[in-house]
Amino acid sequence: MRRSILSLTILAAFCCFAAAAPVLAQREQPTVEVTGKAEIAVEPDSATITVDFTKLDKSLEVARKASDEGVAKMLKVAKKYDIGGSDIRTRNISVEMKYISIRDANKRIFNDDDDEIGTKQFLGYEVSRTVTIRLTKLDAFDRLFNDILETNPTSISNVSFETSQAIELRTKAREAAMKAAYEKAQAMAGAIGQTIGKAISIKEGSGSDSIQWQSAGSNSNVRIISLPTSSTVASEKLGMFSAGTISVDSSVTVVFLLN
Repeated sequence: MRRSILSLTILAAFCCFAAAAPVLAQREQPTVEVTGKAEIAVEPDSATITVDFTKLDKSLEVARKASDEGVAKMLKVAKKYDIGGSDIRTRNISVEMKYISIRDANKRIFNDDDDEIGTKQFLGYEVSRTVTIRLTKLDAFDRLFNDILETNPTSISNVSFETSQAIELRTKAREAAMKAAYEKAQAMAGAIGQTIGKAISIKEGSGSDSIQWQSAGSNSNVRIISLPTSSTVASEKLGMFSAGTISVDSSVTVVFLLN
């Protein structure tokens, strides 16, 4: 009986070793690890502009009315360029009470932590509203941007360019990165008289599929600006505009078996 158990144990151990042998052999088989990168560029086909109207006044009604007037002007600009529906968004009104601290050497005021805080003086109500529009006819960007400046916004907080081909570009960039990795592995293996086998590991690089807008250089003078006075608006008109390109980057790391 003991001999039977011993025989079965040896047989089981042999079977486990036989099953693990191919795995161990595969792990020990030489490999080559390469990284392939690709970048695809395309011209943008839309632009998104975010405009802020912030007004401060001791009268809440005056501040709100001034902010609303700015938004109304922006809506007229949008209508002029046939921008509507989901291509225009207005953020709900934001109201904040603003104060200034005035310190008097003859009448010093401290808080519970012994920090001098002075006397709070009410400056007024700060009312803010934001309008975001999306332009799909970039040949009108110059005219649109200048018309936006004429509305006397507090700031143009964001200008971004997008492409409707983003998903397609991501797919193409990944495929190009894989092809680059394959060709690099072939070249490296060929240099030492070997060939590559199947891929046993594929890993996408961190930051892969990133989409970036690149300006066209000195011809592109889109910028985020703050406009404190109406006189500033008159001097901030755009010159020649160029949208530049949008690039999609992809990176993959592949491990191939070496033959």
